[in-house]
Parts: sequence; structure tokens; C-alpha cells
Amino acid sequence: MKVKCNYCDQMIEDNLNYCPFCGGSMPTVNRTASEQPKTIEELRQWYASHNLPPENVTRFFIGKDIKEPKAFGIFKNSAGEFVVYKNKASGERAIRYQGYDEGYAVNELYQRLRVEIADQKSRSAANRSAQTTRSAYNQPSRRSGGSAIWKILGFFFLSKAGITILIMVVAFLFAAFDHTPSRGYYRYGGNDYYYQKGSWYSYDADYDTWDYMYDSDFLDDAIYDDTADDYRVYDHSGMDFEDTTWYDTGSSSSYDSSDYSYDYDWDSGSSWDSYDSWDSDYSSWDSDW
Repeated sequence: MKVKCNYCDQMIEDNLNYCPFCGGSMPTVNRTASEQPKTIEELRQWYASHNLPPENVTRFFIGKDIKEPKAFGIFKNSAGEFVVYKNKASGERAIRYQGYDEGYAVNELYQRLRVEIADQKSRSAANRSAQTTRSAYNQPSRRSGGSAIWKILGFFFLSKAGITILIMVVAFLFAAFDHTPSRGYYRYGGNDYYYQKGSWYSYDADYDTWDYMYDSDFLDDAIYDDTADDYRVYDHSGMDFEDTTWYDTGSSSSYDSSDYSYDYDWDSGSSWDSYDSWDSDYSSWDSDW
């Protein structure tokens, strides 16, 4: 049986814990303190319970209308509307949501915060790994042969030239052996499709909407190698896929709030650790979200 999502009004199966269209939790699911917040106050408590750095460090302001550049936030305005915003590096404000549905508004910022935490944790882990490698490289060696090996490894893993060479080699290998489609529009059998991050989406002309495809094996088989652009198209007459909630805006994280393909058990290990470091300059401040 299908039920309507309280956040985006899409019809989905009643046995799902979360809406696949917007990521909102379903009313049939029992919520606990560790699960998804639905009010600004619950989001504030969730933020504190996960030991996140101060808001001036993360640049996530819950319940505040901050005018400064480089800020994410949510607040309730004088008209009673809930506003979710992002202030870009230029100071320009992009409104993600403005309306009277507090649960939907909170969900928007909550999902973006989760993405940011995942990105920051990934960056911290990479920095720690680089520091460990650098420390090992700087250790004196009793044998000249060992020292030479460390210098070679150091060149490839620590120098910009070495990293560039490795990236080029990896890119070449991927290009040589990877035949998966590129992200973008495809037309097959008279229908329009969009491919991104291993998933296919189909266009419904009757409702001018895009739907996630659970059964897309036939497309993978047909468009095994799109290098000749046999199926790739660059125009679309209906709603642009980039305007849907499915669209990946380009975040480097595999946990993207716009495609909702992340692990919903993420909360179980999401607390900020003392050895993690948050660098807000690492965030993408030029995109709308």
C-alpha cells in the first residue's frame, strides 16, 4: 500500500522508513531521541548531542538569521515562516526553503549538515593519513636503500608533481577499463533518462517529473559504452533534471543530500571526534546549496 509523504506529498510504499524523494522520516516509524529531528529545537539538541564544534566554526546557525557570508541556517521569520538559507562567499543569499512546514524546513538543513559532517570527517582522515606518511618519510633510515625508497614514495604521495602523475595514471586506467555511462541525459526507445552516480532516472512526460528507476538493468546493457554518443543527448524539452531534488549539485561527498543515497544508519556513528578538525573554508560556498 502507498501513503503520502508529509513533507513532499509524494506517494510512496508504506513500509519505508524514509521518503526516497525528500529523505523525510515516515509517520509510521517510531522516532527516538537519536533519530531525525523535526523541529528547530530538536535540531539544536541533535547538534549538541553529536559534539559538533561551535556554530562559528561549522557555520551552521540553527534558529538564527545570520547576515554574514559563508553561513548555513534556519530561522522563523516575523510572518511565521520557516526559512532555510545559505549565504555564499560573496554574501549573496540562496533560499533553500521558505514556508510554514517546520518539519520539512528542518529536514533540509539537517540533511545538508549530515553531508557537511561526512565531508569534514573525510578531509580530516585524509589529513591524518598524510601526516602519518610524512612522519614516516622523515624518519632517519640506517640503510641508504631504505632512505631511497622512502624518498621515492614521498615523491609520489607528498609532492604535487607525484600526486599529479598518480592521478593521471589512475584516470588513464579508469578510461581504459571503465565503460559505464557518463552523467547526463540519454534517449533510448523513445524515452528520456538521466544517469548519475550509478543510478538511472526516467522522465514522466504526463506529470513532467523524474522518477528513480529500481529496474534499470536493460539500460546498463543497452548503453554499455556511450563513447560514440549513440544514446547521449544534450537537450531536453521537459523539466530539467538539474531542477529536481534528485540532482547532485557536485558535492565531493558520496553522501549527497540531493540524491538521498546515503546510509540511513549514519546517526549511529556520527558524533564528532576529538581528533577530527573542521575547516569551514573547505565547504563549497559558491553553489546555491
